[in-house]
Amino acid sequence: MTQNTPKIVNCPSCQKPVTWTEDNKYRPFCSDHCRILDLGDWAAEKHSIVGEPFYPVEQDEKDPLQ
Repeated sequence: MTQNTPKIVNCPSCQKPVTWTEDNKYRPFCSDHCRILDLGDWAAEKHSIVGEPFYPVEQDEKDPLQ
């Protein structure tokens, strides 16, 4: 029989160990503070996902306001 031990992960913001359970409403973060810091980093474009642009900009496209 395997025992259901909760998974431990590191908080993406502060690296503090966090128990991955339904009781932790901030998972994978350790707190609301770390969750908000991470959101701010995404908004400030400190994080990104590698890949092609979703809406590529045409190089030859003229400004419609000119």
